[in-house]
Amino acid sequence: MWLGTFVKNQKHINMKLKLGIILFVLFISIGCNSKPPLNEQEKAAIHIVKPTEFKEKSVNQIIIDIRTPQEFNQGHIEGAININYFDRSFIEEIGKYDRSKPIFLYCRSGNRTSSAAAKVAKLGFNEVYDLQGGIMNWSKENLQITK
Repeated sequence: MWLGTFVKNQKHINMKLKLGIILFVLFISIGCNSKPPLNEQEKAAIHIVKPTEFKEKSVNQIIIDIRTPQEFNQGHIEGAININYFDRSFIEEIGKYDRSKPIFLYCRSGNRTSSAAAKVAKLGFNEVYDLQGGIMNWSKENLQITK
């Protein structure tokens, strides 16, 4: 009699163990394959590019100089539009441009542009280009600056 009870309990334990293993494997495989939802910045492609690549890709594109008007007047990339990053209307002004087209951003050294690029990406721009090292790096490469 005790042998029959032992065998029944053993089968019950084996079934629970198998079920536990199956659930564990299923849980792990689902967890490994699922990805968290993308945040706004991950939806947009933010490219940090060197001056020569920035110059090549920005031809006939929207180029935004996010420096102050005083900095802009000291010299800027030809065709650039000045939208001061520190102005309250920065997001509003950037938001007027077509979000489906690439947008090229630069500042003096690249510091402002990194946070500006994230803000622009959050607005829904698909392709954001950030000039690595800003206009200082552009100058080091002996690329033309317009006054």
